[in-house]
Formats: sequence, structure tokens, C-alpha cells
Amino acid sequence: MYILEGCVDSVESAIEAEKGGANRLELCSNLIIGGTTPSINLFNMVREHTNIKINLLIRPRFGDFCYSDKEFEVIKREVKMFQEAGADGVVIGVLNPDGTLDIGRMNELIHIAEGMHITLHRAFDMCKNPLETLKQAKQLGINTILTSGQKNSCYDGKELIRELVNKSKGKVDILIGGGVKAEIIEEMYKFTGATSYHMSGKEVINSSMEYRKEEVSMGIASLSEYSIWQTSSIKISQVKNILKKLIVN
Repeated sequence: MYILEGCVDSVESAIEAEKGGANRLELCSNLIIGGTTPSINLFNMVREHTNIKINLLIRPRFGDFCYSDKEFEVIKREVKMFQEAGADGVVIGVLNPDGTLDIGRMNELIHIAEGMHITLHRAFDMCKNPLETLKQAKQLGINTILTSGQKNSCYDGKELIRELVNKSKGKVDILIGGGVKAEIIEEMYKFTGATSYHMSGKEVINSSMEYRKEEVSMGIASLSEYSIWQTSSIKISQVKNILKKLIVN
């Protein structure tokens, strides 16, 4: 009756998402920068510890979705690898320099991923013409579009999301992402009619590291090396309970 997809980048987060009531996972790495392709061993361990469908984000780097030939070759190999490993779906997206969907490359990836669920990820939110891209997604046979309505948060993008839900006519599932939380679910559902939601439900956990070299940064200087971002089963459960009340009942 509804999709509640947990966006996770660790085994611990995957376990928490399922515990909270997520009925599908989007597995990635480096969620703090929007997500990149996870390792095969992370996928295998999540498969060992969970019993719900797992879709794999395929994104070779941080940044835009216009890829070089070598980057695209990496994407193709990773789609094939996860298909052979038994993943349920892939989450993909490639744009042309002018902001249109790269139909040729998307077709190629969909062919490689034969038999898998295909989600067009938030490359959709960076495209020039969302309604034209929705039309192309239908023609390509894409199952799902993940979108925040081309805004930083889905709440701000709810007007476009409602239009997408209406124009998809059930041929493409519109999966709402970007700031999904319990406080907005009822309003988003009643305004847009969307029944599919994507969330990380993250909380910040203090590292168990005792000795700390606070003056040294291993990456983004504004982020603490001793904070772990992890999905909270409680936050997932809060959204699940609202969805069950609104949609199932």
C-alpha cells in the first residue's frame, strides 16, 4: 500500500531502518555528501543482516551527473556487478551537459540491469525540464523517480511533486525524498497524493574513540571526525505509523 525506503550507508543503519518498519532500502556509501556507490562487501553484509529489498545507488563521485566516458564505464560495470550479486534494483541517473536526460546512456544502463527495479535518482532534481524528463522516464520503462520537487526539501517542492504524481498516471512511481520526516508526512500525503517516501532518519552518534586529535581533519573541516551519522529506527517508525494510519487504514 505504501513504500517507505530507508536510505542507508552502513550495516547498522540498514538494520535500524528495517527494525523501524522500512520496507525497502536504498544502499549507498558517503551519505553525508549525497551518497556514492557502496562496496560489494557492504551490500553482501546488509543482505546477510536484513530481509527487505535492496536497491543500490550507482554514483561514482560527488557532484553533478554529467559523466566522462571513463566514469560511465565504471557505472556500467557496477550495475552489472550488483545485478550478478542479486540486488533488487539500481538507482541511476545521467544528464547531458544541457541539463536534459541522457537517453542513450540511460538506455544502455537499463539494458545491463535487465530484470532489476530501476529508479531515476535525484539527477531528476537537477534536470532542465522535469515534465519532459517524466515523459522520457515513462518511455524508458523506469519504475521510480526519486525527487524533492527540484528544491532542497520536498516540502518546498510539493507543488511540482503533486504535478508529477498526477501526470505519472501510475506508470512511474513518484518517490518523495529530501527532508522526509514525521512532522510533514500527513500534509505531504494529503497535498500530493504520493504513497512512496524515502528517508535516512539519521541521528548523530558520538564515536567510541577516547583519544581525540581535534585539531586534525581527515576530510571536511566543518564536520567532526568523532560523529557518526546513523539511521534511527525510532524516526523510521514514526513515519511508518503515520503512513499506515493514512494509507492502509
